[in-house]
Amino acid sequence: MDIGLLTDSLSTLTRAEALDTAAELGVGTVEIGLGGSHGGWSPAPHADLEELLTDPRAREILLRDITSRGLRLEALNAAGNPLHPVHGQRDDHVLRGAIRLAEDLGIDTVVTMSGLPGAPGDSFPAWITTVWPPENLELLDHQWRVAVGYWTDLAAEAGRRGVRIAIEMHANQLVYSVPGLLRLREAVGDIVGANLDPSHLFWMGADPLAAAAALDGAIHHVHAKDTRIEDRVAVRSRLETIPNEQVTERAWNYVAVGAGHPDGAAFWARFAQALAAAGYDGPLSIENEDYSLDQRESVALAVSTLREALGLSVGIVG
Repeated sequence: MDIGLLTDSLSTLTRAEALDTAAELGVGTVEIGLGGSHGGWSPAPHADLEELLTDPRAREILLRDITSRGLRLEALNAAGNPLHPVHGQRDDHVLRGAIRLAEDLGIDTVVTMSGLPGAPGDSFPAWITTVWPPENLELLDHQWRVAVGYWTDLAAEAGRRGVRIAIEMHANQLVYSVPGLLRLREAVGDIVGANLDPSHLFWMGADPLAAAAALDGAIHHVHAKDTRIEDRVAVRSRLETIPNEQVTERAWNYVAVGAGHPDGAAFWARFAQALAAAGYDGPLSIENEDYSLDQRESVALAVSTLREALGLSVGIVG
C-alpha cells in the first residue's frame, strides 16, 4: 500500500510545482483532476481534458512530467453530476472523456460520483434522506431507474476500454453510503466499485472501518481525507450548510489527515488494516480540503501521518 496524492490538493501550484512537491514529500502515485471549464467539479489546475484527448504529444508530456519525478499516474478524477437535470450532459462529457483518456494513458481507474437526478421536470437534483413524506420514496424509485439506465450504459463503455469506475460515496449524490454503492454495483456489474473516502462517512455517522469490511472486494480506490467533528455539533447537528471556509462556525470540518482524531495515526493504521483485509492494495490518495492550513502544510501533515500509520500496520508496508 502506497501514499498517493490527488494533485487538486495543491491547486495553487503549477503542475510542475505540484509534482515536485509530491516527489519531495515522498508520495508514490498521483491522481489528476479533470473538468475545469469543460464541466465537472475539479478546477483541473494540472491538466486540460480536451487537449489530452486530441493531442498525443500532450499525453506524452503529462506522463513524462510524472514519471521523470519517480511518480506513477494511478487514476483520473472526473467528479461531477452526470445525472443533473440541467448540467448532466456537460458532466457526462467529462466522465466519458476521462474513460477514453484513461485507456489512452494506459491506466485503469477513473474516480467520480454517482450523480443525482431531480424529480421529473425539476431544474435541480433532489437528495432524498428520509422516508417521509410518502412522495420521497416515489421520487427515490424514479431516481434509481434513471441512474441504473445511465450506469448500465456507462459501465459497458468503461468495460470495453478496460477501465474501472470508482464511485465516491458523497452527500447530495444518489450513492452516498455502502448500501447504495452495493446496490448500483449489483445492478450494473463489478466495473463499478467504491472510491472509499472516509471523510464523508465520518460526518454522516458511519464507521469507515465497518464500511471497508462491507465493501470486501469492491474497493477500487481510496481517498485519504479527514474530518473533525466540532463541539458545536451538539447544537447544530451534523447537517451543515455554512460554507466550508467558515471553519470557526461549522459543526464539522474537513481537515488534514491526522488532525481529525485524537489518536492521530492510530486510526489511519486501523483503516489501512481494514482496507487490506477487504482486498485493497492500492494507494491512499490524499485529498486536501483543510481551510485552516496552507495547502503544502496540510499535504505534508497527511503524508507524515500516513507514513506513520503504514509503519504501525503489520504487513502493510511495502
